[in-house]
Amino acid sequence: MKASDLQQYLYEHIPLSQAMQVEVSSAGQDSILLSAPLGPNINHQETVFGGSASAVAILAAWSLVQVRLKQAGIRNELVIQRNTMEYELPISGAFTARSQVQEKDWLAFMRTLQRKGRARITVSSVLEFNGQPAGRLQGEFVAFAAKG
Repeated sequence: MKASDLQQYLYEHIPLSQAMQVEVSSAGQDSILLSAPLGPNINHQETVFGGSASAVAILAAWSLVQVRLKQAGIRNELVIQRNTMEYELPISGAFTARSQVQEKDWLAFMRTLQRKGRARITVSSVLEFNGQPAGRLQGEFVAFAAKG
């Protein structure tokens, strides 16, 4: 999937992504890279609001699973079940979120999804600001194979 196609999908189906001015920098089989500016995500300390940082990290992780399922030709419903977010540095400018998934976890996820029609996977995202890790997300996502 091209980055521009994923960005359009996010804007149409997850309007918060457009309000936050999230941009898809790259969309590949192994990783999704999103970026967002400070302006629409600013808090009272003139840094990125924690909820915005978390939302971008979740979007990167969710997008990776969604893109991989689409590339595999699997229609699905994909939701986040739970996540943990660690904030390491204040973010006072534009930032990125890069997602990744362990290949062994992906293979197990796909086997379970094909066998049971639903499966769970953990995906991580790293927030970066000025070339340094600024936060880390571990998200657990559940996919339900679409009927029909």
